[in-house]
Amino acid sequence: MLNRLLALLVFLPLTVQSALAQSLDEKIDKFVAPFSDLFSKIIFTEVGFNEVKLPFLILLLIVASIFCTFYLKWIGIWGFKHSISLIFGKKPVFNEAHGAKDGEVSSFGALATALSGTVGLGNIAGVAIAISVGGPGAMFWMCIGAIFGMALKFSEVTLALKYRRFNADGSVSGGPMFYISHGLTRRGLRWLGQPLAFLFALMCIPGAFGGGCMFQVKQAARQIVTITGGETGFFGLHTWIIGIIVAILVGLTIVGGIKSIANVTSKIVPSMCALYIFSSILIILFNFTLIPHCLYTIIHEAFVPNSVAGGLIGVIVMGLRRSIQSNESGTGSAPIAYSAVKTKEPVSQGFVSLVEPFFDTIIVCSMTAFVIIITGQYLNYQDGMTGVELTSSAFASVFPFFPVILALVIILFAISTIISWAYYGQKAWNYIFGEGFKRTKVYQLIFCGFIIIGSCMNLNSILNFTDATLLGMALPNLIAIFIMSGEIKNDTIAYCKKHNIKTPKLVASED
Repeated sequence: MLNRLLALLVFLPLTVQSALAQSLDEKIDKFVAPFSDLFSKIIFTEVGFNEVKLPFLILLLIVASIFCTFYLKWIGIWGFKHSISLIFGKKPVFNEAHGAKDGEVSSFGALATALSGTVGLGNIAGVAIAISVGGPGAMFWMCIGAIFGMALKFSEVTLALKYRRFNADGSVSGGPMFYISHGLTRRGLRWLGQPLAFLFALMCIPGAFGGGCMFQVKQAARQIVTITGGETGFFGLHTWIIGIIVAILVGLTIVGGIKSIANVTSKIVPSMCALYIFSSILIILFNFTLIPHCLYTIIHEAFVPNSVAGGLIGVIVMGLRRSIQSNESGTGSAPIAYSAVKTKEPVSQGFVSLVEPFFDTIIVCSMTAFVIIITGQYLNYQDGMTGVELTSSAFASVFPFFPVILALVIILFAISTIISWAYYGQKAWNYIFGEGFKRTKVYQLIFCGFIIIGSCMNLNSILNFTDATLLGMALPNLIAIFIMSGEIKNDTIAYCKKHNIKTPKLVASED
């Protein structure tokens, strides 16, 4: 099967290259646009007042984050110490001897896979746009949003570990599909749990194909084209070759399952993050005299924004929105990866997951924000400029060759995100169509085909649709988390008592 997969990946573009002409792009966009626009309009329905508006589901995610934070007594604050001790303590959960043999990957492998799905182009492009539109103060509220998002991430990961399923071949299946269906069924709500679980899986598959695959490879291809001669260069005229290379790399990784994915991401994620953070620190240190002014600007404009639509409320909304979209807390994607962890204690992995929003938003996003603000490049933002271009110009303002390094980082970000989302989509696919070797390989073949197509097509309408599905995943997930919030709290209390962890006065729920 692997040989057939590789053969198809080699010969498919020879056919696709002639078919994927601009005229076909336009025809597909024209055909899909009415359906995509309608669906996107429903998902991205905006609420708000005056000049401040945001999609209803984003507002729902923000409200859910705040609810979980207060319900669990700011677990992102008091639980973070325990999270660090689990990771770096004398008996870290990253050591597979700690915990159980039940599962497929170590805690670090799962964390790396989850991080590879969230740490990506949004940390480079999304932050740049947020600061350009909402001002430097948006970064402050992004960090606040991450602190609230930690509680929501804890909740969904804990549930994912508790309700995961062990298959006959030793593999693990888990994620919102399972805790939505089984968790609600246990409460006599099977009539609600089954359709919501199916809805989540149905949203996840196109989300993986589009936002998790096609968009990522397209952005990576654009960066490669930019640094290798532009649109008239070799890769500019043959972008499908980039798709082939990425498809083969991803295909060789995902055919090995979550063990192979975790093994790859556990190497890529630390490397790409270290390279990006190191590059950012160099830029910041080069302008070290401006660091106090940069901090003052961020904090001052967080409360006294300068010419931002909606004033204070506008900058808060922009920051919280970007925070949610960056770390994906509440969307249900990361719990799929965490489900494969080798452990007998679901809550322990919930604590480990607190690191994900913190690192993704407060560390990585802050690096991007500091580079853009300290170089003053956010003042040069113009309509039509992409976030990647703005960040690239900030790096280039200090070292002209840095855009090449940034391109390498973007490629690594894109590939790691594609690998993680390939797994997320696969588990959703298996939930709908069933487990099995052949069914899984069909999905993997289709996914790799979308990598090739995404590298050389401009499918705006389809990508709008898949962006909507990514956000649509949150609705059934949040409903389940709210209904099972009491269960999450009780399990957390039991775990903390067992391990003598000092907590605020968490009162057990009657649920």
